[in-house]
Order: sequence, then C-alpha cells, then structure tokens
Amino acid sequence: TFLWRAAGSPEPTASEMAFTDVKADSYYYKAVLWAVENGITSGMSDTLFAPNATCSRSQIVTFLYRMEKSPEATAENPFTDVKAGAFYESAVLWAVENGVTTGATATTFDPAGDCTRGQIVTFLYRCLNK
Repeated sequence: TFLWRAAGSPEPTASEMAFTDVKADSYYYKAVLWAVENGITSGMSDTLFAPNATCSRSQIVTFLYRMEKSPEATAENPFTDVKAGAFYESAVLWAVENGVTTGATATTFDPAGDCTRGQIVTFLYRCLNK
C-alpha cells in the first residue's frame, strides 16, 4: 500500500484477485493488484498474499528495487549474511549503493530482520528522493 500510494494510487488493469486472503472490500485490494501486475510482488504463494504478515528488510528493499525496475547494482557485497544468489542480493546492493538503507552493521544486513513502518517509510522516502 505504501508503494502504491507513492506511485499515485494508479488504477490496476487487473480486476481478478488470485489471493484468497485479500478481500474485495479491503483497503489494500487495488494496491495488491497493482503490485502484482507490476512485478513488485507475487505473494507468499499462488493463492496466499498474507496481508497481515510482517515484512523483512530483504522483502522491503526487494519491493523498492522492483518498483524501480530492477536497476543494475555495481556495489561490492560487504555483508556476510547476504549470500550470492539470494533473491534479494541485487536489491540489497542497489539499496545500499543508492543510499536507501545501510546495513544493520558494517558487515551484516539482517535480511530476515523485521522492517518497521518507520523504516519502510524512511526507505521509501530515500528511494524516491535519490
């Protein structure tokens, strides 16, 4: 919903919801449709979105990275907990390279760490103002 609103709340072209846990009357219904059709997320499974699940740091930077159309990241990986080939590797490197976020420490990113609402809006703000 944060990303959809930052994009101007565009009307999704899709009208059919694949996720059984996203009801038509939910405030995030159109946001989910938009995010899926724009390749930002694919949900937790083919039929499960998990709208009340907490997002991890790696998920949030991946959503932002995909919203930015997955630009190339050229930074060297300084993080021992971001393994080569992880789904979020390029997103983390892009986010750090572009000042969206830093690591939890100089050598760790904490990809599985919870991302608070405050962190999410800070990452989003930095992403949109880079």
